[in-house]
Amino acid sequence: MNGMIGVDVGGTFTDVIAVKEGKISAVKVPTNPKNMELPVIEGAELVGLKNMGVFNHASTSGLNAVLTRNLPKVAFLTTLGHRDILDGGRAMRPLEAQTDPHWRRSFGDASRPLVPHYLRRGIRERIKSDGDIFIPLDEHHAREQLEIIKKCNVEGIAICLINSYINPEHEKRLLELVREVLGDIPCSISSETSPLAKEFARSSTTVIDVFMKIVYGKYSQDLISGLRDKGFNGEINFADCAANLSPSDFALERPHKIVFSGPAGGTVSSAHFGSLIGQENIICADIGGTSTDISIVKNGRPTVTTDFQLEHDLLVNTLTNEVHSIGAGGGSIIKIDSSTGELKVGPESAGGLPGPACYDRGGINPTMTDACMMIGILSSDSPLGGRIHLNRELAKKAFEELDTNLDMEKRIKYAYNLGLSEISEGIVNICIKHAIDPRDYSLIAYGAAGPMLLPAVLNQVGAKSVVVPPYHGLFSALGLLSSDLVFSDSCSVYVTLNENAAEKINQLYKQMEAKLLSKISTELSQIKIVRTFDGHLAGQTWETPFVNIPDGEITSDTIQTLISNFHEAYELAWGNRFEGLPVVGATFRLQIVISTEKVSYPVLPSRTTGYLFPESKVELQYISDEPIIASIFSRDELLNGDVINGPAIIRESMSTIFVQDNQTAVVGKYGEIIITRDLN
Repeated sequence: MNGMIGVDVGGTFTDVIAVKEGKISAVKVPTNPKNMELPVIEGAELVGLKNMGVFNHASTSGLNAVLTRNLPKVAFLTTLGHRDILDGGRAMRPLEAQTDPHWRRSFGDASRPLVPHYLRRGIRERIKSDGDIFIPLDEHHAREQLEIIKKCNVEGIAICLINSYINPEHEKRLLELVREVLGDIPCSISSETSPLAKEFARSSTTVIDVFMKIVYGKYSQDLISGLRDKGFNGEINFADCAANLSPSDFALERPHKIVFSGPAGGTVSSAHFGSLIGQENIICADIGGTSTDISIVKNGRPTVTTDFQLEHDLLVNTLTNEVHSIGAGGGSIIKIDSSTGELKVGPESAGGLPGPACYDRGGINPTMTDACMMIGILSSDSPLGGRIHLNRELAKKAFEELDTNLDMEKRIKYAYNLGLSEISEGIVNICIKHAIDPRDYSLIAYGAAGPMLLPAVLNQVGAKSVVVPPYHGLFSALGLLSSDLVFSDSCSVYVTLNENAAEKINQLYKQMEAKLLSKISTELSQIKIVRTFDGHLAGQTWETPFVNIPDGEITSDTIQTLISNFHEAYELAWGNRFEGLPVVGATFRLQIVISTEKVSYPVLPSRTTGYLFPESKVELQYISDEPIIASIFSRDELLNGDVINGPAIIRESMSTIFVQDNQTAVVGKYGEIIITRDLN
């Protein structure tokens, strides 16, 4: 192995991890919002950049730009009469807003629109649903609108015309007019960016795509040139929202696919590590300061969806690892509801600055971290990350200032249990949504607060075990070294599956395959081609995705296989089977997969002499009627096969692992710690 580097650029820290000759090294560097490439290059140098062969990159900077509306000024062109499609969305309210007359969607004109109303312009034209031209493109009208936009000094343009996924003729001509009037400005057209049915999702995806072209454009150039200047001559890949890798130039052709790439890495990392230790069914729980991100790995494969929401109803059409976020984490603020007087935990968070009260950085609100500090799980003698010295007196003061009649013991105990219940409820709800039994799954704990909180959640959720992997604080970055190179394309064409459909589907796949293969220099014998389709029963609106298509030429016999595969997938997803109804193929998907070398974890030696003894003891308060005496261990001193009976606290530089009473922790082959419930 030539050596690999994985980088996950977060809002607070940039995680950099390197693997070479079986050794793993990692650093965290503070993210620089103004010059994001600088900490990436700095971190890469710290882990040894010059002799590496692969550099894999993921980032949440694009996502953060959308959420904070720190976005460039762009225009949106669509068919005349449809300029407000971005304001209307899908007209779907979240459950909690069903009866709220004041609720407004976050990206609507009444709140924070992505594109203001005056920059959304209608163009006189119309293409019918079968692709025929109903109203020809009015080029004079188009030029008039472009001249108006030119005066507004926009930085990019998104184009989405009605039914352009069937016939892109007008969009392509409009792109030419944009070049004539506004010059070489970043521009995305929906027929190339997201040639899929349903206008709003296609529109929002195209708008996000042009934003990302601008956000990532200069950054990627500066990053790549900076890496080359430092002596790196290897491959540079970007991860997409499913943590699949592709060469940087290919990824930046459709940068909407990389907007949510950071969180997806943890799911892929969990799947890869799970395969190494024989765990194929996993509930992934990334617990940070603000939220808990939960995803499912079933039979060794992450759960993938065809789109995701950046905000409620703000859709992006791209394959993504399904990740659910709940507002519960180590920094979740504990407060008293002013109207009811009840104690609540989250969803507000103290963040990194000022952070929990015990950080001594100006925070005055108690958090879950402060509760753990008061209980004794955390200690002022063990700085977080080797840098943050915790102050128990400040945590105590924060709890004392809560406006409640509860005594100190109940304040801490109730808050701690409520925070755990929020996490366990989120996990159980997602298990119900995916129709899985948590007793058949293991929890993988990563993120700073995951190992501290998840063992307590294990008792409530009823999962098989909690697995704390090595390098769990940088697990998302490790996922970038656990994935394959994937080139993908998709296209919507409504086709009723019968003997007459074979030729049309064949032609569609030949076009997509030729397009992707033109960008690949790898020998055909080393690639894998995966074909699937999204289909529905005649008369339905929503599709059942990822129905398998067998290899080879599509014939009338193959069509029968497609129909049979659809009914199997439909029954698995929805519990019913309607073989008497025709099946319609809506979106056809193609992936070209190139297998890459994956991260390998060093094997931890076993203990051959001596015994494992705790370094010390600590008295834990507030979590039971009587104080609990817990043993303290250092993770650096643990060896393969070591067994620790709870209650115990295992400390390491990045976090703290809390093994509950009536739980047992066993150290595994790669240094993972597997925590199970004592069932006796």
